[in-house]
Amino acid sequence: MFDLILNRLRGQRILVLGFGREGKSTLRFLNKYMPETVVAVADKNAMEGVTHSGEGYLEAMYDYDIVIKTPGISLKDFDTKDVEITSQTDLFLSQFHAQTIGITGTKGKSTTTSLIYHLLKSSGRDAILTGNIGIPCFDIMEDIQPESIVVYELSAHQLEYVHNSPRVGVLLNIFEEHLDHFGTMQRYAGAKLNIMRYMGEDDTAVIHETLMEEAWSMFVNNIVFSLFDIDDLVDRTALPLLGEHNLMNVKAALLACYAYGVDIRELVPFLYTFKPLEHRLEPVGTFGGVTFVNDSISTIPQAAISACEALGRVDFLLLGGFDRGIDYQPLADYLKEHLVPHLLFTGKAGERMMQLITKVPEPSVPELVEGVEGPTLSQYSTMEEAFAYLAAHAKPGDVCLLSPAASSYDQYKNFEERGRKFKHLAEEFGK
Repeated sequence: MFDLILNRLRGQRILVLGFGREGKSTLRFLNKYMPETVVAVADKNAMEGVTHSGEGYLEAMYDYDIVIKTPGISLKDFDTKDVEITSQTDLFLSQFHAQTIGITGTKGKSTTTSLIYHLLKSSGRDAILTGNIGIPCFDIMEDIQPESIVVYELSAHQLEYVHNSPRVGVLLNIFEEHLDHFGTMQRYAGAKLNIMRYMGEDDTAVIHETLMEEAWSMFVNNIVFSLFDIDDLVDRTALPLLGEHNLMNVKAALLACYAYGVDIRELVPFLYTFKPLEHRLEPVGTFGGVTFVNDSISTIPQAAISACEALGRVDFLLLGGFDRGIDYQPLADYLKEHLVPHLLFTGKAGERMMQLITKVPEPSVPELVEGVEGPTLSQYSTMEEAFAYLAAHAKPGDVCLLSPAASSYDQYKNFEERGRKFKHLAEEFGK
């Protein structure tokens, strides 16, 4: 059933590196299908099932024939020269390459993945969702039939050690991100490009025009989604997804299905029934006269810029969080030309943004918000403090956007927890 995977691993002493969701999934698979194989688990944290733990847990890699690495483990500062490293993603693609549409990009991959899945499912295909969306690929392998189409969201972490690419690979964009994991932008971009690096002559990359040079250098078939004119096919005003960036996601989704062999016109009606994902330009509602929008997924400056452009009007913008060392100058430049009356900053990333923006001259388009000459910059330590500021300064008709352009890990478990906090306080606002 999984001969290519089992043959790769048979007779090897295997180390599962990382014991989160994907690591536990890998161990379940190995115990079920290869019960006689020597398998150990390494994780920094000691817990049941972990063989090697503590500060030196990475050293265990030298004692095994093959390492199945999970996405959360960074090896940027570790010598892996004599270590054979694979991953769930690499093993899965070696087996199910021909049935997989893979999607990656710094931003938009979850929305595009979910949209592709929705289009295929709604049109009667046997589509299966997996990957970075929260479902380990080993957990869905038993459900795959010959006619199944696997829709696989791929993070750079999952692509880092692959030597196989999907039949259709969607590469939406590459912006500076995750430098804490990869160390350099070059390594991060290299991981993203793995989605098409190992394609064969029957495979197709669906890419943005800015990535054409990389595609040609890899000699892959490509479709440029950003140049796809959908005006005669799609009623933009009826789309449930806001903004030009989401229009790009729609184009990429349609062309990914086309590259797999599905008629685009058959799929168009189902665009209008797609339900946008939580924490992605999510309208929370109007409370106390203020309209709140939750874009907690925003962890880079380009995401915050896209959110502001999609909404058109933003009166209060909540920015900042954990500082991963990315360049915030694009955001400062954008806010120079597009006035947001109240900018609220938090965390180390917020401090750095604020320093850049204080160097920005007065906005050149103050007419966007009548009577306001320039933005008011404020800092907050907790979300409650930000809402206290709102209570003191907001007026009916204002729009408050959470689009932090930074990771959440300084205060929250993840961006979902941050978004839920914002939504809870919004719903209580004005009571």
